[in-house]
Parts: sequence; structure tokens; C-alpha cells
Amino acid sequence: MMKTKPSPSEFKNLRGIEYFQFEEDFMEENIRCIPMIVRLKMDETGIKLKLSEWSKFHPDERIQLALLPLITPQDKLNYKHFLTGLISKYTRNEATALDIDPMPAWRNLQNIPLILREKLAELHLNMSIRQWQHLSDTQRFALLKLCRPGHENKNFPIAIAEFGLLKG
Repeated sequence: MMKTKPSPSEFKNLRGIEYFQFEEDFMEENIRCIPMIVRLKMDETGIKLKLSEWSKFHPDERIQLALLPLITPQDKLNYKHFLTGLISKYTRNEATALDIDPMPAWRNLQNIPLILREKLAELHLNMSIRQWQHLSDTQRFALLKLCRPGHENKNFPIAIAEFGLLKG
């Protein structure tokens, strides 16, 4: 039997967000995984979202979660309220709170985090501090998520290539 390829996600070609090509392959139990831009925003607002909860949201709501800005403290509060409201609406449960890291490693432009340097060395790759600094916040966030222990790392080398880090 031939395996059918899932249709493109609602985020592919969506203007106003950073969505990576490698995310099109993020599938778990036939559910498309939460995009990095939304995962970043969840970390920034202190809310954990389970894939089972995400999968219940309407595509327009998922798009809104990707598009909503997080520039001001009020933006972050609005985002948190919107997300917790969706979780409650679809699951009748309260959202799971996360501690918010005031200085996450992806935000530090002076040092490439050790976990990333170790993953790069494992793959015989290198990254300069200049390359690290030229990545977007979402790209740095994604690389750190993809190289964590226990995370499926098959997309790490694909992300490295997509972000143009294989060039000499």
C-alpha cells in the first residue's frame, strides 16, 4: 500500500510568521506538530500546550496563535489569555503553567549554548558566533529545541541546512 503525503499545513506560505520548511515533516500520531513560532510564544508566556490540545483547535485559531504579536507585556498577557481560553474551551481543563526563563539561551547573542555546540560537534559541524548572531530569534529557538536530549533530532541537520549554516 502506498503511503499518502499529508496536505500542506495551514502555516505554509502564511504571511507574517516565520515557518520553516522542515516543519512540514513534523508529524506525530498523524497530527501535525506545533510550529516553532507558536512554541516560542508558549515559552515566552509560560503556557505548556500538549499536542492533543493543539489538535482540537480550529485552523483559524492555530493561525491566530502564530500571528499574534508578543512585543509588549500587554501582548503577552493577551496571548496567554487567548491560549488558556482555547485550552479550556476544547478540553475543559486548565492550562499547564511553565516557568518563564527571563534570559533564555536563544536570546544570548554573545555565546553559542553548550548543548548546541555539542550537537554540532557530534555532526562534525561548526558555527561561528557571527552565524549565531545572524539567525532570527525563531531560528535560534528552533535549533535549541531540536538538539535537546530526548527530542527527535532528525530535523536538526535539515534545519541547519535550511538556515544556511552549511555554507563555508
